Amino acid sequence: MELLTNLGLFIVSLTVLLKAADWFIDSAEDIGLSLGISPFIIGVTIVAFGTSLPELATSVAGVLKGEATIVVSNVIGSNITNIALVLGLVVVVVKQIKLHDGIWQIDMPYLLGSSFLLWFVLSDQQVTLFEALLFIAGLVIFLVYSLQSDDSEPSEYRKKASWKSYVGLVLGGVLVWLGADFTIQAITKMSSLMGIESEVIALTLVALGTSLPEVIVSLNAARKGKTSIAVGNVLGSNIFNTYAVISIPSFFGTLEISEQILAFSLPLMVVMTILFAVMTLSRNISRWEGLLLLMFYMFFIVELF
Repeated sequence: MELLTNLGLFIVSLTVLLKAADWFIDSAEDIGLSLGISPFIIGVTIVAFGTSLPELATSVAGVLKGEATIVVSNVIGSNITNIALVLGLVVVVVKQIKLHDGIWQIDMPYLLGSSFLLWFVLSDQQVTLFEALLFIAGLVIFLVYSLQSDDSEPSEYRKKASWKSYVGLVLGGVLVWLGADFTIQAITKMSSLMGIESEVIALTLVALGTSLPEVIVSLNAARKGKTSIAVGNVLGSNIFNTYAVISIPSFFGTLEISEQILAFSLPLMVVMTILFAVMTLSRNISRWEGLLLLMFYMFFIVELF
């Protein structure tokens, strides 16, 4: 009964977390437009950061609750889920994805670089202050390069934001934190009751739950024929996960990296990233490649348990 209670708490708190993140993103978009910020800039900053907000919130809450192993597990699990499950589902649904030629100019090399950098940083089982600041710098550089392609006039998009936008921003932020806090509490209790390490739950349930925004956004974009948005969402989310969700929680406490993460999950994440990059070389991802990604995800889940 206690296990079912905590499972229910996990589902409810994660649902609140995801819904609150939506409110926060929508409100931030409205306020950004009211300040004359163009939709492109909002997309590569607020929306991209917002889809990684659940991962960031649960990671910070994990450090403060003494469950620091959740941080790295959450990032690696989410990155694997985004590529293997999210991208795999999108390709299977739409049969194939045609990519634009510019994907190898900045986005894909940056994703590969972030993946190898994460592997190198975690190899000594610690994240130092210098490494955290290096990740922050990497995120800033990515944003600057992304924003350089925006040639629109900000004033074109200016509109007035209502009081509901400001209330939604504050309420969304508060609920994101509460949702993350109770999610971590539920994970801690469930891992104790089931005798499963909390990092395994973070690699699977938490990673899958916090990746739901990417699943929904990518599938909706794919159904509307906007497959490049679906791929861009995976790219942007993984880059934000690596640079922001690893670095920011490390300012609140010492992160813990287990041997299991270094031996299996982290190398698999790097392999999945390389496979993703190889698939994009032809500027076309086929359905059989999507099925291959889903098979990798099933392998990942089975090996963990």
